[in-house]
Amino acid sequence: MFNSIYSLNPWLIAVGLNTVLLSIAWLIPKKLLTPAGLFHAWILGVLIWGTLGWQGYVVVLFYFFVGSAVTRIGMAQKEAEGIAEKRSGARGPENVWGSAATAALCALGVAAISASLLPTSLQPLLLLGYVASFSTKLSDTCASEVGKAYGKRTFLITTLQPVARGTEGAVSLEGTLAGVIASVAIALLAWGIGLINLLGVGLCVIAAFVATNLESVIGATLQTKVSWLTNEVVNAINTLVGAIVAILLALTLTR
Repeated sequence: MFNSIYSLNPWLIAVGLNTVLLSIAWLIPKKLLTPAGLFHAWILGVLIWGTLGWQGYVVVLFYFFVGSAVTRIGMAQKEAEGIAEKRSGARGPENVWGSAATAALCALGVAAISASLLPTSLQPLLLLGYVASFSTKLSDTCASEVGKAYGKRTFLITTLQPVARGTEGAVSLEGTLAGVIASVAIALLAWGIGLINLLGVGLCVIAAFVATNLESVIGATLQTKVSWLTNEVVNAINTLVGAIVAILLALTLTR
C-alpha cells in the first residue's frame, strides 16, 4: 500500500500544482491561454511533471513564458500590419500541441522506460529529444516574432529576395540571432538542471537551427499551397525534426 501511494505522489503533485497555476492564469486579466488552451495546458503539465518531474516542468514553463513574452513584442505594430499572432498571442489547444506534441511523446517514452517497456539506454536520447523540441520551438518563436518586430531587411529563404516582414518563409538577421540565443538559453537551462549534458546543449542548438530554417523553407514553398499545412501542423513538424536531428547527431557522435 505504501509503495502504491508513493508511486502516485508525482502525479498527485502534478494535478495539484497545475490546477493552482492554471487557476491563477484563468484569473489574471491578460490571458496567455484561451479557456480550451488552459485545459489542454493542464493535461500537458500533468503529463510532464508526472513523467519527467520538476526538471521537465521547468523547461516547458521557460518555453511558455519566454515564448508568450516574445509574442507580445511590438504587438500593436504587428497587429496594425496584419502579421500578429491571432487572439493577441493567447494560446489555444492547437498551439499547445503544435508546440509540445513531440515533447509529450518523448515524455511518454521515458514513462515507458520506467514501466520496463523500453530499454533504459534510450532515456538520455529521449531527454535530449525533449529538450531539442523545445529549443527548436522557442528558437522558431523568437526568430519569427523578433523578425516581425525588428527585422530591418527580410529575405525569402529559398530565393534570398527581399520580402515584407511577416511573409511565410521570410528570414532576417535580427530574427535569426534571436532564435539562436533562445535555443542556447533553454538548452543551457536544461543542462543546468541535469536533463542533458554539455554536448547535448550544442546538439540542441544545432538541431534547432536546422529545424527552424527547414520550417522557413516549408513556409516559403508548401504552406500556402497545401491546405492542411497550418501553422500548428508546421510547428509540430518543426519540433519533431529538431528532436530527430539532435538524437541522430548524438547517435553519430557516440558510436
